[in-house]
Amino acid sequence: MSRLSLPSVGHAITPVKRRSMKLGDAQPPLGERFWKDISSDFRKLADRGMLANHVTACGEYRRHPTSHERMTGLPWDASYQDGRAPWDIGQPQPAIVRLASEGGFAGTVLDAGCGTGENALLVASLGLSVLGVDVAETALAIAREKASERGIEVEFAAADAFHLDRLGRMFDTVLDCGVFHTFDGDERPGYVASLASVTRHDGTLYVLCFSDDGPDTGPHPIRQEELRAAFSPGNGWNIVAIEPDRIQTRYHHDGAPAWFATIKRI
Repeated sequence: MSRLSLPSVGHAITPVKRRSMKLGDAQPPLGERFWKDISSDFRKLADRGMLANHVTACGEYRRHPTSHERMTGLPWDASYQDGRAPWDIGQPQPAIVRLASEGGFAGTVLDAGCGTGENALLVASLGLSVLGVDVAETALAIAREKASERGIEVEFAAADAFHLDRLGRMFDTVLDCGVFHTFDGDERPGYVASLASVTRHDGTLYVLCFSDDGPDTGPHPIRQEELRAAFSPGNGWNIVAIEPDRIQTRYHHDGAPAWFATIKRI
């Protein structure tokens, strides 16, 4: 693949400040603290009446909450209503910057679960046709504002990850950056089928997800075997490679262990 010239990533990641602890205090796993702090923020939002109905509008229909939303009792949009979400680092993920520089994106591109749009904006800046979708309307509004400010032509739309076929479009390259690992095992077959419905045959899917390999794992760490089971030939996929990588968050100074999977639609 040809190497492209890309702008450098905008600014340093600002870690979230944590409460000081006394020497000898036991510290819970980082993934546990990650969700504990999110839940605390959600409670503050709920107290201020800033949260939407749990069953969220998505286009012209009502979608049911995901396992993550059922666990927290709050919709994904809540993560963006009082400042940046823990996974919103304000710049593209380094793994995606590297992939783009290597020419990994081609044709029409879908960013499934685009959040505030940093990865989609990066890919669109290369001149590719990019659609970023998310269920969080607040995140999409932020993404559209960024696109306008930067003068980048890109499309953002509300969509349910379990019903991507309702987009009525097919894509040559699909990116899942931090979505797969949020779903429970019983949700994954429906999500994988949804991805298959919008990925052209011989198209490429990239999945960047938290891994169980190493210390300071993120929440919902995924085993490599789970990725292979989800994206099997029987489901219309062929895994080309699964490589260790890192996902940057505002809670991890050096990123959390991750898997970076390259998967072909068959």
